[in-house]
Amino acid sequence: MGVGARWSRGLLIGAAAILAAGPSLAAETPKDFVRVAPSDLVWTPAPGGHGAKFTVVLGDPAKPGLYVIRAYFPPHVMDSPHTHPNDRYVTVLQGVWYTGTGSTFDLAKAVPLGPGSVMFHPANASHWDGSAGNEPVVVQITGWGPAPSVPVDPKTPPWIQVAGPPR
Repeated sequence: MGVGARWSRGLLIGAAAILAAGPSLAAETPKDFVRVAPSDLVWTPAPGGHGAKFTVVLGDPAKPGLYVIRAYFPPHVMDSPHTHPNDRYVTVLQGVWYTGTGSTFDLAKAVPLGPGSVMFHPANASHWDGSAGNEPVVVQITGWGPAPSVPVDPKTPPWIQVAGPPR
């Protein structure tokens, strides 16, 4: 199994573990209001992610249905080009998130998005993103599961450490 497949499998296994630990967060179709405070969230390290981690806020990205997750990128950590089978909406909550599209990682072509920015990721579209700067980044991702990350090149490590933002 390639590194990218292990990362994707690790994300889904981690999401399942989080949901097992917090059944109130796993409501597939809430029958009442659901409130999730930041202190309720359980962050799971991304395998080989150089400190990157994620948490499931609502739903289950491994199953059909709406989900909300958050991803944390430490400074200078980005992910390799990958796709997802369904549309996703990403909102920047903290930091400057550097985003790129296409199947080739090229930091010089990254577009920085600050807090409050939103980016739509179409289904099966190649992209890469993360923190190219000196500050961590937190994004919130909403989509329809199942939502595995599919590496463009399974032989490429899923995480990249960069020296700094493009000039």
